[in-house]
Amino acid sequence: MFEDFTPRLAPELSIVVPAFNESANLRKLYHEIRGPLALLGMSWEIILVDDGSTDDTWSTIAALHEEDPRIKGVRFSRNFGHQYALLAGLTSAAGQATICMDADLQHPPEIIPKLVAEWRAGSKIVHTVRLDSTKVPLLKRMTGRLFYGVFSFLTGVAIEPGMADFRLFDRQALNSVLQFGEQGMFLRGIVQWIGFPASQVVFRSGERYSGQTKYTWRKMIKFALDGITSFSIIPLRLGIIVGILTSGVAFWLMAEAIYAKVVLNATVAGWATTITVMSFMFGMLFILLGLLGEYIGRILIQVRLRPRFVVSEQIGLAAAASARGDTPVATLVGPRDVKRS
Repeated sequence: MFEDFTPRLAPELSIVVPAFNESANLRKLYHEIRGPLALLGMSWEIILVDDGSTDDTWSTIAALHEEDPRIKGVRFSRNFGHQYALLAGLTSAAGQATICMDADLQHPPEIIPKLVAEWRAGSKIVHTVRLDSTKVPLLKRMTGRLFYGVFSFLTGVAIEPGMADFRLFDRQALNSVLQFGEQGMFLRGIVQWIGFPASQVVFRSGERYSGQTKYTWRKMIKFALDGITSFSIIPLRLGIIVGILTSGVAFWLMAEAIYAKVVLNATVAGWATTITVMSFMFGMLFILLGLLGEYIGRILIQVRLRPRFVVSEQIGLAAAASARGDTPVATLVGPRDVKRS
């Protein structure tokens, strides 16, 4: 019914797909991907990472593996988040090139041959730049552009609006990414930071095939904070500047009060102004303390050396990893979990 399914331990191309409650999308995604992959004439594997789903995502992955052994699966013990699901898939990928994409079909599989063509032309990393559908809410588009602008300004690592986690890695570039052992990984920033020759492919975002987006506002805010605090200490330095400015205002008001009392022998009016300024300064103080706490919290999380994710099951990967001489993915979960030649 299908083409030759003979398992190969070192496929030329790996596709990594994180999935959280995406059981209704996975089979459709598999059939959509097979067509473009067949045109490439390359050996391939698809690694589906179940990020602690509560629906039938894992049973769907198992069924797809039974139909096609090139479908492989990693299952987390609980939900660890999209970035760690990507990391688990990247850790398991064996291809000379690896493509990351989402399970909801908003990343169109027909773009895959274009990514591979750019890779064959010499690019070590092939980014995609998403042109949002007009159905994407204006607020989401504006906040996305704002975040990437602020991130690029604060970190010096330029990320264009529309650059998400749909990209191709050459093996050399991927091995460099896997050397990072930090908690709260911000892969989009790391990929830009490591350098390597890169190119871009522009695509029009598709519609989600089924289900609801898993990126709530709460998750997006946390994602933004992780990205900025993991790449820049400029917010802390801005705190120093704010402290100097507010201190300057305080000293100016104090000098004005002393002058009025000593020289003019008058009482300084402006009780409401004084309270307002004090409230403003205390507000800034608490903001800066919260910012400092965020950085200290990141240090605490890092020094604990806890696993970044825990794998409970895997399908089709243990034998391949053993044959390649790698450590099975189930043990590759800590901050210093990846060693590749």
